[in-house]
Amino acid sequence: MKRKSFLVTVIGLAMLTLAACGGSSSSSGEADETTVIGGDIEGATELSFWTFAGLHVDLFEDAANSWNEENPDRPIKLVAETYPFDQMHNNLLLALQSGSGAPDIADIEISRFPNYLQGVPQLLPMNDHVTPVIDKFVEARFDIYSKDGMYYGMPTHVGASVMYYNKEIMDEAGVDVEAIKTWDDYVEAGKQVKEKTGKVMTTVHTDDYLPMFQMVSQRGSDWFDENGNLTLDAPDNVEVLQYLHDLVYVHEVAEITPGGQPHAEEFYAYMNEGNVGSLAMPIWFMGRFLENMPDLKGKMMIQPLPAWEEGGFRSAGMGGTGTVVTNQTEHEELAKDFLAYAKLTERANEKLWTILGFDPPRWDVWDNPVFKEDNAFYQYFGDNIFEVLLDVRDEINAINVTQYTPDVANEFTTTIFNDVLRQQTKTPEEGLKSAQQVIESKMQD
Repeated sequence: MKRKSFLVTVIGLAMLTLAACGGSSSSSGEADETTVIGGDIEGATELSFWTFAGLHVDLFEDAANSWNEENPDRPIKLVAETYPFDQMHNNLLLALQSGSGAPDIADIEISRFPNYLQGVPQLLPMNDHVTPVIDKFVEARFDIYSKDGMYYGMPTHVGASVMYYNKEIMDEAGVDVEAIKTWDDYVEAGKQVKEKTGKVMTTVHTDDYLPMFQMVSQRGSDWFDENGNLTLDAPDNVEVLQYLHDLVYVHEVAEITPGGQPHAEEFYAYMNEGNVGSLAMPIWFMGRFLENMPDLKGKMMIQPLPAWEEGGFRSAGMGGTGTVVTNQTEHEELAKDFLAYAKLTERANEKLWTILGFDPPRWDVWDNPVFKEDNAFYQYFGDNIFEVLLDVRDEINAINVTQYTPDVANEFTTTIFNDVLRQQTKTPEEGLKSAQQVIESKMQD
């Protein structure tokens, strides 16, 4: 198993909404929201920023104000525009392909990023800023947004996967969660939970492929190899899907998720009522608990994921946004310097936590005092959040994202999970092989 550090996705409240995206004269519609920072500074250079997440504007607004205080000889006027998710990505791709109308800086969501790396990327490499500090980051996150050794996207979070345990249920069942080292241990603990409490250890999702993906990544596997070849029906992937099937139908320690996915209102209500012993999701799912499951405050605890074998990886990195400088900027040096200031510095990574609630990709700040200050997350989950993250930071594999990743996600939620987990009309191997053939035919078109 390759030990590639992964710099993954969000920690907290932020991925709750895909708000809106930025625009320019090339946009097909008005921005949902436009925020101007530094507009009253004489001689400030205007930089435009597009995003699909309104919360990200808060981070850049703070960065622009601080930049202007620290760099009075290079002030900026930041025009931040928020657009709907699809509109922003479509407009950005069209602007870059046409050669005009793109912003100086833009957010690009991880599943869309491969579209912007086709051919010669119309983005500016940030190597001059990344190379000196990359050893301080969960490095593999940069790999997701890179091509041919060039780093184009600046990551927004780690998105480290963890296990959320309901302490009340575990205590009632007499389960010591720290003794759960492997996924086999997890099954045995689940049997104890079922016997002692009558409740399920977890639920198995059929409308979201991310929970399975994190388990696949733990094994060092993926949907694609490093060359972009589809590996959906790889033996490791078959075994993970078999494990999920067996949790429900063999070991009987899990149920199919109410509503099909961990973001469904039905699931929130079921979990909030104390019916489920645990949930494996990225750290950014903390925000879902705070907003949708208030009755579990003080009852949930965070631990590393069980490993597939003793000494194996206990986490995975899921989700993400890479922020880029486009090649249409007229202020290349300033735009790159500001982006580095907003995403790569110690200050920036502290703000990712204090403003957005994300797990910052720069791990060397995780033990800074600001991360120990009391907040809503600590009050809900306890004070060991960053202890867990520090413990697993080197156990996160890089993932391979291609232009066909959305097709994989669609196959899982429309066909594979239905055939294998709901209807049980196909074995895990049959379900994955069938989907492999469907996606391969698309790749050959």
